[in-house]
Amino acid sequence: MKNSILIIDFGSQVTQLIARRVREAGVYSEIVPFNKAAEKLEDFEPSGIILSGGPASVIGDETPRAPEQVFKMGIPVLGICYGQQPCAHNLAVKLKRLIIGSLAEQC
Repeated sequence: MKNSILIIDFGSQVTQLIARRVREAGVYSEIVPFNKAAEKLEDFEPSGIILSGGPASVIGDETPRAPEQVFKMGIPVLGICYGQQPCAHNLAVKLKRLIIGSLAEQC
């Protein structure tokens, strides 16, 4: 769908707000949980993707990940908070756990 954004939700408390702001800008958007994103991408062709925040870290083995096809579609991908980690992981950036924990743990 032309002029549409798919928001992949990793458990952020502000995912609905992100979608509302996108819609207020006149762009159609849909929210999908990370574990259903691959299926959604089969029939929805967004012009961009937003990866929301969430409480996890990609350092662990059993953490939420974005489907590989997100990074192969040739469209813009915006990672917000945790959403930046799957982007960096896909680019083979080495991520390390902070000694003081995550920003979410400090709030």
